[in-house]
Amino acid sequence: MMTLLYRLATPADIPHLGPLIEASIRGLQTRDYSPTQIEQAIGTWLGLDTHLIADQTYFAVEVPTGSENSANPDRLPTIGNLAACGGWSRRKTPYGSDHRPNRDDSLLDPRTDAAKIRAFFVHPAWARRGIGSRILELCEQAAQAEGFTRFEMGATLTGIPLYRHHGYVEHERIDLPLANGESLPIVKMAKSF
Repeated sequence: MMTLLYRLATPADIPHLGPLIEASIRGLQTRDYSPTQIEQAIGTWLGLDTHLIADQTYFAVEVPTGSENSANPDRLPTIGNLAACGGWSRRKTPYGSDHRPNRDDSLLDPRTDAAKIRAFFVHPAWARRGIGSRILELCEQAAQAEGFTRFEMGATLTGIPLYRHHGYVEHERIDLPLANGESLPIVKMAKSF
């Protein structure tokens, strides 16, 4: 049985989260995006938003270490013992990293606004094991505890099946501009409780 530690990410995780996110993007999103789209999007539209860590709304999934490591019997690769990450936000910026253009870090009003589901990335070796589903559940529970009843996101094409499976509905396709003139298509999805 795989035992993983789902915990809030801390500033000490930052050196490992960037490489984990890149491994996830390069390993899992190549069916949906071209190599140039991926290269242009890493670090702006796809990447780490450290505001989520500071706000304590970002989860890290850790594979515990130790000689009796039952969490990783096959010795699947991790980055700094991390297998995945993902979170939610009470701020208006809907997606993107610290370096995305046009950030809006003002707070949302849970009575009228939807919490933002943000930045889910799973190491390719750990994909399709229910980790993303568990992170999503933790995010929804935490946001609901703060009074949010609606959730929205800008889902990558790769993430749509996961979110659709959990009741999110597609509303709009958005093409995010890339520096080379191409665009990165994402889909705005939403869910209400």
